[in-house]
Amino acid sequence: MTTRRDGRPGVGFSRRRALRLAGGGLTLAVLATGAAGCREDGSDPGGSGGSGDGGKPVGGDEPAGGDTGKDGQAPRPLWTKTTSAQTYGDNDELVVAGGVVIASGEPLAALDAATGEERWSLEDGAIPGAPMLLGGGTLYLASATYDGTVAGYDPASGKETWRSHLGKAYRQPRPIAVDDKQVYVVAEILESDGSSKTNVIAALNSSTGRLAWKEQRDVGTEQNGIHAHAAGRHLVYTDFKKNLTVRDTATGRQVWTHKTTRTNYGFFAVYQDLVIVPQGPRLQAFGLADGSVKWSTETAESYVAFKEPAVLDGVLYIADSDRTMRALDPRTGKEIWKSRALADANLTVPRQYVKAGGVLYTATDLDKQGGVIAIDAKSGAVRWTFNDKSGDYHAWLVATDGQHVFALHGKKLHALPV
Repeated sequence: MTTRRDGRPGVGFSRRRALRLAGGGLTLAVLATGAAGCREDGSDPGGSGGSGDGGKPVGGDEPAGGDTGKDGQAPRPLWTKTTSAQTYGDNDELVVAGGVVIASGEPLAALDAATGEERWSLEDGAIPGAPMLLGGGTLYLASATYDGTVAGYDPASGKETWRSHLGKAYRQPRPIAVDDKQVYVVAEILESDGSSKTNVIAALNSSTGRLAWKEQRDVGTEQNGIHAHAAGRHLVYTDFKKNLTVRDTATGRQVWTHKTTRTNYGFFAVYQDLVIVPQGPRLQAFGLADGSVKWSTETAESYVAFKEPAVLDGVLYIADSDRTMRALDPRTGKEIWKSRALADANLTVPRQYVKAGGVLYTATDLDKQGGVIAIDAKSGAVRWTFNDKSGDYHAWLVATDGQHVFALHGKKLHALPV
């Protein structure tokens, strides 16, 4: 694979942000998180009011800002760059590691976190829309050359450090999760005529690249729309078929599986020995070992649905479609605080959370009513909102290295001071 440093512009992207590139780019699967106003619960994601102006509107690349936000005003970006990003709204399409920030795109480009200057780029580095996973200081990617390989790279330099191949009997392996020992992938099982009706889940040794185990998934399951997390002896994942499944990371054996009602497009949170899953108006925590319900809580009204959860520094943060935000103890589901600040400010419900210091930095789907919202982690109060006012239809994505908050919107990447 060739490493490029010439900053070649990226290719164009599809305006159908409700569709996610899947199966190595040969098929497309619906990703409802990208469809404004088409949520499963039928709710309006936000009101019609405006958000904070978030500093200067961005047209082209902006000079360095970095003013600290005061009196409810967002800070100016330290830098803003136009990137080759091709994103479909999943949280793992923007990552920070090794002093660089990387947005999924073609070519795959790493920008210096402090300056925004390009450090390296890779032709055919990643499949747009497929996960970019970090584990043990390595960035794992499915090859955009569609040659059946999964590769690992040093984020700081872009140099390949690891490579694995499932074999000719499988097609389009894509990483779904990683831990300190293994990389977990899903791939199509090839039939004699070159078609595929089933798929396999497998574990690859992250030191040697050798196959640790593989298990065929049930007939009717898909390799699209999978969200996964590896924690100790448990690999937990959801899919478009509303399956919640846990496997043993050492053997691949299925420990248990549940049919859920409405899994919020597969987003969930894992904390210690629990997996926490929003299902419409109910939020449930299942034991990873046996699938039993450990705690459950509900919204005030049956038509109000819980949205994407996140556990940060031992606290579970989650908002609902009525724009009420909660901080919960993930061990028990006990409420720490509840805030109506999002509704009061007429802001869009967050879909992604990162934390730096005592502030939650959240990203939303819709542009006019959201963007990046800074929220006090101890009270739920809204501090400020940042919006580039570009009108771009893509969902916002955020990532942090503790010193900056990186906000990606379409092809514009902004670095905000924390």
